[in-house]
Amino acid sequence: MQFGQIRQSSALNPGKILLLVLLYSLLWFGTLNYRHLIPSDEGRYAEMAREMLVTGDWITPRYNGYKYFEKPPLQIWATAAAFQAFGIGDWQARLWTALTGFLTILCIGFTGARIYNARAGWLGALVLASSPMWVIAGHFNSLDMGLSAFLVAALCSLLFAQSSENKTLSRNWMWACWACMALATLSKGVIGIAIPAMVFVVYSISAWDWKIWKRLYLISGIALYLAITAPWFALVARRNPEFLEFFFIHEHLQRFTQDDHSRTGPIYYFIPLLLIGFLPWIAQIPSSIAQAWRERRGYFSPSWLLVCWFLVILGFFSISHSKLPGYIIPIFPALAMLVGNCLDRNLGLINSLSKSWQLQTLGFAMLGFVGFFFLSAIGQQARPDEIEAYTQYTHWVIAALIALIGFNLFAFVQSKRKGLASITSFASGFFLCAIIAGTGHEVLGRAVSGIDLANQVKASIPKNANIYSVRILDHTVPFYLGRTMVMVEFPDELEFGVNQEPDLWIPSLDAFKVRWNEDQSAYALMVPEQYLELQKTGLPMQELGRDSRRVIVKHPDAVSFSQ
Repeated sequence: MQFGQIRQSSALNPGKILLLVLLYSLLWFGTLNYRHLIPSDEGRYAEMAREMLVTGDWITPRYNGYKYFEKPPLQIWATAAAFQAFGIGDWQARLWTALTGFLTILCIGFTGARIYNARAGWLGALVLASSPMWVIAGHFNSLDMGLSAFLVAALCSLLFAQSSENKTLSRNWMWACWACMALATLSKGVIGIAIPAMVFVVYSISAWDWKIWKRLYLISGIALYLAITAPWFALVARRNPEFLEFFFIHEHLQRFTQDDHSRTGPIYYFIPLLLIGFLPWIAQIPSSIAQAWRERRGYFSPSWLLVCWFLVILGFFSISHSKLPGYIIPIFPALAMLVGNCLDRNLGLINSLSKSWQLQTLGFAMLGFVGFFFLSAIGQQARPDEIEAYTQYTHWVIAALIALIGFNLFAFVQSKRKGLASITSFASGFFLCAIIAGTGHEVLGRAVSGIDLANQVKASIPKNANIYSVRILDHTVPFYLGRTMVMVEFPDELEFGVNQEPDLWIPSLDAFKVRWNEDQSAYALMVPEQYLELQKTGLPMQELGRDSRRVIVKHPDAVSFSQ
């Protein structure tokens, strides 16, 4: 076994690996600022961080000026800190997501190298780094990547703790596991500890490994978990007595057991997302699970724990009443480690791959060619004013397909003699395909981002003027204007906040008309159809700026100025 590990490790060239990691990091972080933020998650969490920084209140999260208790504040803290350090902008808003996603790839490589061997670790990192859903999620400002990063860090710490024969190391790694679960909880709620707990129960039953419960350091671990999580929960509940019931009952119990959040879907909802999100490596999943099944008996089976992680998360969210694509992102790192180990074994000692791998690389190259026949379908449902943008996006898709085809053909050529190089080329093609297609979305997303509208009017709106949001909650314009808005009639997801502070909003359109006539320095944001409707009633308004989706108007007596 030692001889095999030496031969396997010798196939890795540290210099080449370092160069690839540097190139990957440049592409990973260098594309963060190309796209503008789009609704709803990207604008929402950027704006919450901006408001936290501006108000100086780091305890009570607010969105558009209203209390917002749907999620804990760890990512908001991190983003607000990034704004403070680097200024307020698009790449700063995505920095936490990108950083946690990138570090998780490194973590998977390190963990795979420790529990399997160096080559398996490198292959696991390649698998995760080229999984389309991981790449896209790492460049999208939402809470799912941060949560996934800490959950996976907890998983890796658990693997180290249970694999170590040194009691001190085992205890320290378990403490690290408890700390990561605490940070996952501060990222998105009690799911940060619930998922590892469910996985642990399923693993111990399916592997019939009960001794593992003695190695969890439960008392000291729970104490550490509470020391990290409890202070914020105690402080926010003290300042806001309504917090506890809303957060734990409405946002957790009801979210997963009832349909109140209107995020339902069939039980197979996540299967297509799994197939697309892990597309390059789907063929390796069955053999990876079968290999782990054969190894599940014994003192401790890291591979079987990874399988349990995958199955429990997929199963739990499949039966949940609340379904969103980002919920299954934590499964991809576990699958990546399993597939990395499977690929390592397939390579063997002679660094060659089977004909099935050659067919896989050639098949995806052919799939890329087929994609050219469907380019005309892009933008078929586009609005007339968006046709040009979809045409521009087609050019990005063409570039992505060329990268996919080119690297897959190169991987096919290399597969007969240079198996490791072939896998690296194959992974590179899918990473480039995902990063090009994702980055090019700016030509479509710019219109929904509201950046052009904000640039039109920002300098004209006085700092002390009220801006009313009439029957619309826009998730990006407040961020680009650097201003909160007074909600009118339709609070959307801010319903809890406006109910807690009813004086901060206007409950009806009639009440807005009265306020508008009184507040002669006012401005308002609305959709074009609403603007036409209000014009017909004779309400005095003057258009200040518009884009294809929104209009910003001012009271005719309001004084605009340029800063």
